[in-house]
Amino acid sequence: MPPASTGNLFQLPDPLPAVEVFTALVETPHLRIERIVSTGQTTPPGEWYDQSQAEWVILLQGSATLTYEDGAVLAMEPGDYVLIPAHVRHRVDYTSREPPCVWLAVHGDLINLASQY
Repeated sequence: MPPASTGNLFQLPDPLPAVEVFTALVETPHLRIERIVSTGQTTPPGEWYDQSQAEWVILLQGSATLTYEDGAVLAMEPGDYVLIPAHVRHRVDYTSREPPCVWLAVHGDLINLASQY
């Protein structure tokens, strides 16, 4: 049996860098899981994320605000998660500096199983 890969999502770089930190945890041709650490970074004005794959993201620490192109706003606190379908344009308008935001993001061809129950 190969050795297990372990880590701690809350073990942050010290000192925290001035840029967002993306750490790939699992990556296959069809799925990517990453930890994101944000310390006040936001999407640049006038820019939108438009991703080719769905993204499921949970905020583990901190607070954040996402805005969708249609004007809908989602305020997030620890434990909040969202499934963003592919090509749904969105942006990050706020991330807390203290505590820093710790996100777990899953990118891939994802299905919203919760909507089926």
